[in-house]
Formats: sequence, C-alpha cells, structure tokens
Amino acid sequence: MSWSGFKKSMNRAGTTLLQKTGQIERTVDRDFADEEAKYKTFEKECQALMKDAKGYSDAMRAMTATQGRLADTIDVFYSAADKTSDSAMAAHAYKRSIDDLDTGIGRELDAPYRTTVMEPLGKMNAYFPIVNEHITKRNKKLLDYDSARSRMNKLIQKPSEDPTKLPKAQQEHDDAKEVFDMLNAQLINELPQLLSLRVPYFDPSFEAMIRMQCKFAEEGYEKLSGVQRYFADNVRDDYAAGQLDAQVEGVLQEMRELTICGAA
Repeated sequence: MSWSGFKKSMNRAGTTLLQKTGQIERTVDRDFADEEAKYKTFEKECQALMKDAKGYSDAMRAMTATQGRLADTIDVFYSAADKTSDSAMAAHAYKRSIDDLDTGIGRELDAPYRTTVMEPLGKMNAYFPIVNEHITKRNKKLLDYDSARSRMNKLIQKPSEDPTKLPKAQQEHDDAKEVFDMLNAQLINELPQLLSLRVPYFDPSFEAMIRMQCKFAEEGYEKLSGVQRYFADNVRDDYAAGQLDAQVEGVLQEMRELTICGAA
C-alpha cells in the first residue's frame, strides 16, 4: 500500500470512530441498505446452494460406491454357500445391477450434472467478490463524503481566517459527493437487476437437476426390479404381510438356541 493509500485508510478509520462517538454525522441511505440486505441474502443462499449441490453429487457417488461394496460382499457370501442356489443367483444379479448403475452415473449423470448445475452455480458465485468490491468501494467513498461534509460545515459554522479554506473544503465536499452518488446510484440500480435475473438463470439448472434425479431413481428402480425375478413369487406377499420379519426372528431364535451362541 502506498503512503497515500495508507493515509486514506487511517483517515477513514478516524472518520468511522468519530461517527461511532457521534462527532461526525453518518449518512444513512435506506434504499441502498434495503437492496444490500436482499443481495446479501441472495449471496448466502447461492453459496449454500453450491455447497449442497456438491454434497448431493458426492453423496450420490458415495451411495453407489457403498452399494457396490455391499453387493460384492453379498455375492461372495451366497456364492460361497451354494453357487447354484436362487439366493446366489439373486446376489450375483444384484451385484451386476449395482455395477451397471454405478457405471451409468459416471457416464450419464456426472458430466451433465457438472455442466448444467455445478458450473452455472460456480459462475454465479464468481460474481459476488466483484460486487462486494464495488460495495466496499462505495462504503469507503461514503466515509470520504461524510468527512468532507463535516469539515465544510465546521468552516461554515466557524469561519477560518484563511479565506481559501472554505472554497477548498466546499470543492472537496462536492467532489466526494459526486463520486459517492455515482457509485451509490449504480449499486441501487444494478443490485435489483442482478437479483431479478436469478430465476431465469437458475431455471435450466433446476429443471436439469430434477430430470437427472428422476433418471437416477428410474434407472435404480428398473435395474433392481430385475433382481426380484430370482425370488419366489410369494416373497413380496410375505413381506407385505409382515411375515418376512417373523421368519427372520424365527431364524434368530434358532441361532440363540445353539450352544456356541447361547448365554454362558
């Protein structure tokens, strides 16, 4: 930072302190404050959306990876008992279905999801540092304006013996006000425009996200439904009637009765 920049920073820090103690009047622009509050909410929501969108993608990949490991174990478990049994064939079919589903996600969903969801979110979030830089600049110029107004008013209330001080203070005030008004008007005008674009901007991403989630669910249902043909016809009816739970409990009871599983 140059000496000039350091001096300005110190002057602004001093102005802020004097405003807090009520020695310098602070300009309050309600129109800007309202638009900035809406923008900050939008910024926070977009950042959360970016994080959650990535979290969904990671979770989807993690789920299929976990299913894959589960399918591997089940396949080995049943094949080791009897490779020709219906259960072993069902376990192998389950493994194939999960492998296909995992491959399909990598091939058909990962790239489109990045293109239609993650990249648009990333581009929107990339604008925020630029906008925030303009807001910061506007706030600094506001401090310069308030400081210049305070110096001018003091000279008006208590004229200096140097006749050149008041015209100079007046010019500094006018210059500071012009710069601040320009930046302030630009932000008040453009912040609402930025927010109004959020719906048409995110519409394609939202639609793509729903379609991809639907496709993932449909493919998962289709592939896993194929595994059901390896089970007896009465299995689904038994499950609906709550009989499978009873069957499991019956096997557990038999295990408890074994000497090696019984209580000491």
